[in-house]
Amino acid sequence: MKKISALLLAMTMLVILCACSTKTPAVDTSASPAAAEKPVLRVGMECIYAPYNWTQSDDSNGAVPIADSSDYAYGYDVMMAKYLADKMGYTVEIYRIEWDSLPLALQAGTIDCVIAGQSITAKRMQTVDFTTPYYYASIVGLTMKDSKFAAATGLAGLEGATCTSQLSTVWYDVCLPQIKNAKILPAMESAPAMLVALSSGKCDLVVTDQPTALAACVAYPNMVMLNFTDKDDNFKVSDEEINIGISVKKGNSELLDKLNAGLATLTKDDFTKMMNEAIAVQPLSN
Repeated sequence: MKKISALLLAMTMLVILCACSTKTPAVDTSASPAAAEKPVLRVGMECIYAPYNWTQSDDSNGAVPIADSSDYAYGYDVMMAKYLADKMGYTVEIYRIEWDSLPLALQAGTIDCVIAGQSITAKRMQTVDFTTPYYYASIVGLTMKDSKFAAATGLAGLEGATCTSQLSTVWYDVCLPQIKNAKILPAMESAPAMLVALSSGKCDLVVTDQPTALAACVAYPNMVMLNFTDKDDNFKVSDEEINIGISVKKGNSELLDKLNAGLATLTKDDFTKMMNEAIAVQPLSN
């Protein structure tokens, strides 16, 4: 019995010693994709520029929450942001910023990039870097169906029109002055304001890009698009003024390269298909 008791005592002590000396090994989660958080791509846009971007009250069609807001953003720019972020292994955050403040937010580091229907102009490239185009947008006019300018087949047919467009755009700065004897009103702060000015009769004509015009004709059935593309009597603009790009902070080559790599997987037909999808679900499209 003593031998058995001694044996039991020895075994008990061994278990106690093992329990005291054993440590739980540290778990390395750095290589676990599920444990590691994805980096965030902070994207700035107006969220009022359909079909490129707009604000809605829910996440229908894949809309993304707007930072510091109960609203959601969707449109072509959001679709593109989601696609590129997925290719890069990022998640998307959308920031609603006024048009003129977008470059400032980029410079301040509030956002990482601007995806907002910006033309790739030499003037803008002095302060920001641009990706390759993520859309190619012809410049057109918009007027009311009952306007005397609705039958215009070229710029000559717009002579004397009272017109306006959006602030800080090639539409306002470059295109409107090409209309002979035009009465150019002050620039509008946003695309919706520009369309309201036309719809309310404050002007005869606005100049914009084709996607904006197509979307406007859906939202305002009494508007008509004037497209002089491929005609000699058309707005004279350079390729840089109709190529739409994503801007990043000057010198941010790492992000620029990642965005360009993602864009390289898309074609012009892909751009058109995506834009048509955005126009189909834009607010007031039904």
